[in-house]
Amino acid sequence: MKVIAKILAATTAIGMATGAYAAEMTMKFGHVGAPGSLFEASVDNFAACVNSAMPDKVEVQTFGSSQLGKDKELLQKLKLGQVDFALPSSVMSSVDDSFGIFEMPYIITDRDHMRRVQGAMMETFQNAAQANGYHIVGLAENGFRHITNNVRPINLPADLAGIKLRTPNGVWRLKMFQEYGANPTPMAFSDVFTALQTGVIDGQENPYAQIASAKFQEVQKYLSITGHVYTPAYILTSKSKFDGLPADIQAGLTECANKTQDFTYEKAAELEASLLKVIEDAGVEVNTADKAAFIEASKPIYKQFADEVEGGQEMIDTVLGLGNAGYSFGAAGYPAAPNE
Repeated sequence: MKVIAKILAATTAIGMATGAYAAEMTMKFGHVGAPGSLFEASVDNFAACVNSAMPDKVEVQTFGSSQLGKDKELLQKLKLGQVDFALPSSVMSSVDDSFGIFEMPYIITDRDHMRRVQGAMMETFQNAAQANGYHIVGLAENGFRHITNNVRPINLPADLAGIKLRTPNGVWRLKMFQEYGANPTPMAFSDVFTALQTGVIDGQENPYAQIASAKFQEVQKYLSITGHVYTPAYILTSKSKFDGLPADIQAGLTECANKTQDFTYEKAAELEASLLKVIEDAGVEVNTADKAAFIEASKPIYKQFADEVEGGQEMIDTVLGLGNAGYSFGAAGYPAAPNE
């Protein structure tokens, strides 16, 4: 009996000790990134930071490859409380038009420029998110986007004529590629590989990290380096969820999101240097597109954004005004040819 009592006492002690270190709250982070993607690396970094900083209070569990839903489904699940965090990118332009500023071609020149825009305009984006029931915990990135396809190399916008090109579900991306002459086809990221493989679409546009991690190089013949859009990603939760958290947890999540942004920018630069070779080594033909021609063809998109979005011209002027010397900017409110 004494032995049994000792065993029970020991078991109870172990259980109490385990309980003492169990997090009070489990939070699910869903995203669409494939294994090896920048999205996966960013989300894992954020989770590791939170779990290390607040081990007794919060445990962030990560679910990639659209396990918890595709982008639009995740946005809905955030509001329903079925998911705690998501990492949307281009799809945010369908949440509020203000996010469409990042859909303007060549408006962001590099990550330092993006940080200046963030510093000057984050309140605008946060207000837009909160008005739609969300809260931006912090920023990460999707990256600079390039075009792959199975029809022909893309050097000029005219080369896109008739090409069935997958795009995210963002209204301004659709308008941009329609203006260029392509046949843009919105599609969930998780469906793209099969659609390329079966010829349902001819091509797609994404940063190197998304292209390589999804293995699009296995089903694409051409990569055209356009860098036509830089898309941030948003560590997003619901406003009601964030508002209901204790102040110390809010602060801890925000601090980890800021650290994850630093990590993401470093990781993205590293991947840009290595993944182009991965894509080339797979046999994909690579060319550098005529950026000046794409910028010229983008002027109608800037005008449309300025005309249709409240405060659109002011947003364009602010972002361009924070730009780098790598571009000159026309008086009409859009990038002029790059100074290369």
